[in-house]
Amino acid sequence: MERRPPSLAVRLTVSIGAVITVVLLTFGWIVERSINNHFIQQDVDELNAVVQALSHTLATRPTNIAPAELSERFANAASGHHNAEYRISSGDGAEIYATPGSNLDRFARIAKPVKKITIDTVGIWKDHGQTFRGAVLRASPDGSPGEDMLTITVATGINFHLHYLESFRTYLRIITIAACLIAILATWLAVHQGHAPIRRISREIRRIRSDQLHIRLQLSDVPAELAELATSFNEMLDRLEAVFRRLSDFSGDIAHELRTPITNLKTQTEVALSQSRGVEQYREILYSNLEEYERMAKMVGDMLFLAQADNDLLKPELVKIDLATEIRNLFDYFGAWAEERDVALELIGEHVCILGDRLMIRRALSNVLSNAIRYTPTGQAVIVTLKLAKKAAVVRVKNPGPIIRAEHLSRIFERFYRTDASRKRGAEGAGLGLAIAKSIVEAHSGEIHASSTVQATEFEIRLPIAGC
Repeated sequence: MERRPPSLAVRLTVSIGAVITVVLLTFGWIVERSINNHFIQQDVDELNAVVQALSHTLATRPTNIAPAELSERFANAASGHHNAEYRISSGDGAEIYATPGSNLDRFARIAKPVKKITIDTVGIWKDHGQTFRGAVLRASPDGSPGEDMLTITVATGINFHLHYLESFRTYLRIITIAACLIAILATWLAVHQGHAPIRRISREIRRIRSDQLHIRLQLSDVPAELAELATSFNEMLDRLEAVFRRLSDFSGDIAHELRTPITNLKTQTEVALSQSRGVEQYREILYSNLEEYERMAKMVGDMLFLAQADNDLLKPELVKIDLATEIRNLFDYFGAWAEERDVALELIGEHVCILGDRLMIRRALSNVLSNAIRYTPTGQAVIVTLKLAKKAAVVRVKNPGPIIRAEHLSRIFERFYRTDASRKRGAEGAGLGLAIAKSIVEAHSGEIHASSTVQATEFEIRLPIAGC
């Protein structure tokens, strides 16, 4: 079973929640480091104060001071710093003084002496369960550099700081987790509420049925972020409504067009069977039936051709075609019919060549020309004009006749469309000729248009040119 992708609410909640979590963790880390640096700076200040007091004691001591008095002076030098421990030793490592109970000998041996105590130069070590922060410095007995430099090891206990920091980290973790959960919950609620317009649009879309394709989403009722989506959906409904209307009209028209020949066949067959007839009479009935069969076969063939065009299955076999030659051949083909209707056929223009499927192009021109002949009044002429315009071959078929109103002109290339719904089709065909012509022209990357005035109706076909 294919796994569904996570919802937008989950994606946004996870993304925003992750960002909030990172921000809170970073903020907590910064606060923790700030507090830790504050404690370190406090310890550094205390150590510097102790070193300054010891240095002052060394610089001001008498030359012949007794060791007991010197020890007392060293003990009193940092009397205000109860948490500080220090050790003074000679250059050869001999201890001169050390605070009672301290054990700084090991640290004095392993630590690298520094010139100044700062946050970056202090070190940390543990001894008997206690943690210390301290440093080792070199100092002159009289305050001036010399060979008899003394070593001052100073340290302060930081267990209290460490316990406070550990407690702070615990509370910080709890607060961060709680804040993250609250933020994620608030984010989910905000995203869920923010998706309310989408859910409302979905409910409106679900209401739309095949008999309610006129419903449209109101752009004024949707947020700006969904306006483009609503516009696209409304445009899709426009296309669906147009296609559904055309399909409904097409179904009704095809039923109407097929009903007439089927009724004729049925009636003629019933008449033929109503009584015994001669061979010639049966022959005439069969010929009449054959005409109806041919009419239905042509209609079915035209509909199959249009179905191929709708599915982009028309693949023209391109050859070079001289349009003037093709039109003259069609004049010869329609000559007898035009003469019978007393309609003249005229060709104006030069030789124009295109690349196209010869049979398809001939069929499209034939459909347009026969339509023009059919509606041309007696004694008038159909004029076909050929010309070149902007790298296109232009064929104009113009015939005088009744004007086609604008509401009909925009739909004249639709299948089975009648400008007069009450008029029955007879010899003029099933009403697929212009639709087929349009499909053929578009399959050749061309265009076809119609215009009509009180003087004449004109069809214009534009096709890509090719050199003759």
